[in-house]
Amino acid sequence: MHIGIATYQHLAQLASDDQHFVAALRQRGHTADALVWDDPRVVWQRYDAIVVRSCWDYHTRPAEFLAWIDRLELLGVPLWNPPTLLRWNHQKRYLLDLAARGVTIVPTVYLERGAHADLAQLIARHQWHAAVVKPAIAATAFHTWQTSTSRAVGDQGRFAELLSERDLLVQPLMPQIQDGEWSLLFFGGQFSHAVLKRPAPGDFRSQDDFGGTAERHDPPPDMVAQAAGLLETIDELWLYARVDGLMVGSTFTLMELELIEPSLFFSFAASSAEMMAIALERLSTAR
Repeated sequence: MHIGIATYQHLAQLASDDQHFVAALRQRGHTADALVWDDPRVVWQRYDAIVVRSCWDYHTRPAEFLAWIDRLELLGVPLWNPPTLLRWNHQKRYLLDLAARGVTIVPTVYLERGAHADLAQLIARHQWHAAVVKPAIAATAFHTWQTSTSRAVGDQGRFAELLSERDLLVQPLMPQIQDGEWSLLFFGGQFSHAVLKRPAPGDFRSQDDFGGTAERHDPPPDMVAQAAGLLETIDELWLYARVDGLMVGSTFTLMELELIEPSLFFSFAASSAEMMAIALERLSTAR
């Protein structure tokens, strides 16, 4: 197969972790090209499949990104993950959809752009001591910040300004985050490996941009089973999924279901890139 790997202009040759996937494809006899998703010179229909990877500016240009998905779908170019899942997953309202299907998520208040909301009253009503505010379309903790009962009144201006610009989520700051946030990686429906991400001391964000760390860890079998059960609520076939969450008691509690451009931590598990390459072959044959 001739595979295109979608990235963005600041990583035109792909993130270093995704090079493992390219190598696995080539070892299996396929060609693989890095393609900048908004490059008008790319002839997308030349490819047997496009795999979305490091499109790490999509959240700042969501309308353009969605239009690109629409264009590839219209051209009949196989896109992984599929267009319907990319559209659904690009906006964190999907968390409420999953909750309606019985998935345990971090408690979430969803506020539409332009709504009038009092941050202090919202936190008090839910009896949260501390909370996290984040945009509904975001990546890498974009415009994500922490507030509390003692700071919410002072944060109201910042909150109202952000809400005037975009849909927002408000969630409790989960104390379990200090023990680490789990990322469980699945390819073609099969569990591959897991990573435990920890925030820097005094922070709540686990991304390495903010001093967070990540280490390979073997999750308890029950955690894997719960994450796999969550993925079974998705009817459409998918190539890759990263399930991010916390253990609250014995319950895996979802923070994010990443189906667009998450780091897949190929470097943490030697067989994982080949596992995804094999899944791509199988799914391409099934279409």
